[in-house]
Amino acid sequence: MGPETAATLKRSVEALMERGAVVRNLENLGERTLPYKISKHNHRHTKGGYFLIDFDAPPTTVEAITNHLGRDIDVIRSTVLKHQVVNTEECMGIIPESPEDITNTRKK
Repeated sequence: MGPETAATLKRSVEALMERGAVVRNLENLGERTLPYKISKHNHRHTKGGYFLIDFDAPPTTVEAITNHLGRDIDVIRSTVLKHQVVNTEECMGIIPESPEDITNTRKK
């Protein structure tokens, strides 16, 4: 990853955090050929660096985030996906049983 790419990534992450996002993970998928040529800010792009940024943010900030990324001349294309949160029940720990309950269940 070159210094220009690192600076773009740093700007993008800072923009997320300024808008109330909590960045959970960042993954570099490397440079790849784009599926088709993309014209952005008067340049035609055939290759691009792919990154996944996992973040939590209020739904009201998504529009501001996408607007910021769309104006950044070094970001060719951005996509924000809603990640389904899986509800997990909290562990209640070990529930102690009375000695009577233990002996009654063993007799049966």
